[in-house]
Amino acid sequence: MSYTNIAFEIQDRLAILTFNRPKALNALNRALLEEFAQVLDHIEENEDIRVLVLTGSGNKAFVAGADITEINRLGPLGAKQFARRGLDAINRLTQLPIPVIAAVNGYALGGGTEMALACDFVYAAETAQFGLPEINLGIIPGFGGTQRLSRLIGPNMAREMIYTGKMINATEALRLGIVNKVSAPDQLMDDVLAIAAAIAQKGSTALRAAKQAINNGMNVDLASGLALENDAFALCLASSDAREGTSAFLEKRKPEFTGTLSDS
Repeated sequence: MSYTNIAFEIQDRLAILTFNRPKALNALNRALLEEFAQVLDHIEENEDIRVLVLTGSGNKAFVAGADITEINRLGPLGAKQFARRGLDAINRLTQLPIPVIAAVNGYALGGGTEMALACDFVYAAETAQFGLPEINLGIIPGFGGTQRLSRLIGPNMAREMIYTGKMINATEALRLGIVNKVSAPDQLMDDVLAIAAAIAQKGSTALRAAKQAINNGMNVDLASGLALENDAFALCLASSDAREGTSAFLEKRKPEFTGTLSDS
């Protein structure tokens, strides 16, 4: 399937999705969000894909926010529908059973920061900029920013960013815990693909169970989260990958995880 606003490729067990509206700094419009949802459908149906990487085309932007030309024409009901479409698309990143890594290569503003926040973790170029500048347009973040940023860096730091609309650089984003690693711009994708390839070599059942346990556990009390982990651990142990992993350890060799969900 071909796309106009997105580039999509699969390399071995890795899927790479590139937001591809460089003249608009990869801003999110309806057409892009529709294609984004189609790509995620394809990924969900392809069990061979172990990791998804998101990045932006060009060297200026990851995603520079929602398309202001579309927002400017919206009334309240249209705005709610547009925000719901964007939020539903971004929410699917957390709902995907596989790890999702953001490779932020430039501006990640508004919807771009919100997209990155929904990923499992973020690597950024030294030139990356993050921010939720919606307050400068007389609006607030609409794709999850007020909720995810507060949970990640704490409400006080999130309030300052959202109330002022200020941008922060990659180094500050690393300090706050938004970013896991900062790379030179020409090294970013190499670093992301290296960690993605390492993750893709792990057992698919364990990767899915780990993501589910972490995400679901964040929304419940500790005792309930520990119960979720206990159940997930038991299910993993019944998988063919667990048998391979434990056997490889005892036999002092590298494991080869080839199990599928039907083996679990």
